Amino acid sequence: MKNIRQHDRVRKEFSQQALPYSQTPSISDAGRLQKLVTAVSPDPDARVLDVACGPGYVALAFAEVCREVVGIDLTPEMLEVAESHRRQRQVTNASFQLGAAEKLPFRNQEFDVVVSRLALHHWQTPRRIIAEMARVCRRGGTIALEDLITSEHTRRASFQNRIEKLRDPSHTTAVSASALLQLLAAAKLEIITMHSGELLQDAERWMTTSRTPEKIARKVRALLEQDEKRDLSGLSPFRVQGRLQFRQQMLTVVTRKL
Repeated sequence: MKNIRQHDRVRKEFSQQALPYSQTPSISDAGRLQKLVTAVSPDPDARVLDVACGPGYVALAFAEVCREVVGIDLTPEMLEVAESHRRQRQVTNASFQLGAAEKLPFRNQEFDVVVSRLALHHWQTPRRIIAEMARVCRRGGTIALEDLITSEHTRRASFQNRIEKLRDPSHTTAVSASALLQLLAAAKLEIITMHSGELLQDAERWMTTSRTPEKIARKVRALLEQDEKRDLSGLSPFRVQGRLQFRQQMLTVVTRKL
């Protein structure tokens, strides 16, 4: 039941923000996509699965260097955007389909590489989904996750998650780096590489993308302003020409299925 409610939240939020989300520079940035592909370093003959593929940028980046890529997502509107991007680029070795990450519609060991970017913090049952990603990946194959991470300190992490969830109700929990590694270890995945980074966010654009109602946006601004003054999370808010900005910390972890 929890997963069904969360699926509804995700569909509601991303159906309305499919286009603006796809136009966010940090999401479409070719350099960021190339860093992820390089970190995974897939074989040219690899078959790749992109879980929670969204607008399809990750899938299409892997399609440039791999034999075949499949993207799966909960939200039809996101898949329409992904398919539009595929057609525009005339990519023939990528496809997109509707489906839930908790029960991937694929056979055991069907893929050489399984990736997911910026989805973990929307998952109600991340342990189960990572286990599903591992199930459909072949032995010796690669599983890569890239997501927001929070402070290792509970109070600071809670403050960040409070802001994130206010802005987007489909946000569940962004976890710390150590918690993410524990989730991967629980799925018996062996860490190959880790890369840290950050997403620089303009608060107003960030909330416009998610179409956050103004009543809620005022609460988000107030929390970010508290954070700016008192350093309450890892977001480190600051201002550029009067505009409120902040930094979301990111972690990319590439693992091997034993």
